[in-house]
Amino acid sequence: MGKTAFVFPGQGAQYVGMGKDFVDVFPVAKRIYEEASDYLKMDMYRLCSDGPKEELIKTENTQPAILTTSFAMLKVIEEVGIPCHMTAGLSLGEYTSLVKAEVLSFRDAVQLVKKRGKYMQEAVPVGVGTMAAILGLDRDTLQKCLVNCQEYGIVETANYNSPGQIVISGEVKAVERAVKEAMNFGAKKAVILPVSAPFHSSLLIPAGEKLRMDLEGYHFSDPEIPVVTNVKAKILKNKEEVVSSLVQQVSQSVLWEDSIVLMLNEGVETFVEIGPGKALTGFIKRIAKQLGKNVTTHQIEDVEGFNKVRSQYQ
Repeated sequence: MGKTAFVFPGQGAQYVGMGKDFVDVFPVAKRIYEEASDYLKMDMYRLCSDGPKEELIKTENTQPAILTTSFAMLKVIEEVGIPCHMTAGLSLGEYTSLVKAEVLSFRDAVQLVKKRGKYMQEAVPVGVGTMAAILGLDRDTLQKCLVNCQEYGIVETANYNSPGQIVISGEVKAVERAVKEAMNFGAKKAVILPVSAPFHSSLLIPAGEKLRMDLEGYHFSDPEIPVVTNVKAKILKNKEEVVSSLVQQVSQSVLWEDSIVLMLNEGVETFVEIGPGKALTGFIKRIAKQLGKNVTTHQIEDVEGFNKVRSQYQ
């Protein structure tokens, strides 16, 4: 029987009301929100369940909110005994994977990602940077496109999500030019994203260095299960690799497609997406289809989805 992997979403998956039904039904989920509130000195449950949206979408709030929601759902899933042989998370979601693998504690993770969000938002003044999604171009063609746009400023690949879906990041003029250029190169669609900063670009290097100083003060353990990292799309070997990986992750490309390919090659046949949103499940299906592999996917962001998955493991 094939392996099962847990995967966790990143920033952008958030919405007001996420996790609410889990808290209403499962005491362990409620406890996780209470713990996060104590650690951060803010009402995390109210932020996630009631918003307001304007507060939830602030990067330094969004990141701990998604981590808390994903981890609360994970604790419910663990009580059922659904197996997990490998784990990965998209950008911010990698922190949830590290908690799952017992590389760091939830308390440390939720404190770190709040700082991470603050540093990432402060690194570039609002209005200087942006991001865009490019659909329908392969990697090499997109790179040629971006080279043509360098004279307008910094523009780089930020996320390799799935075949034909790549996100770029950088300075506004350069990204806007790249969107136009991508269409000339044959992209099916190219659109500016509603984000507040140019995440996963070299403009965020200062944020990564600030985060490094914090990370070096925390305790990490060797992973209990394999964690596939965003930066190299390789399995994390030991705790000594954690700090450099998380620092680089802030300003380098997220190799999500490569990470899923690795997991498939490692024998993963079932993927369980845990947390708000459904984007990762869509990416995984497209990646598997491109490779001609059959996979089973589950998506758990509410109690209904959890009950469907639970019924298959009882």
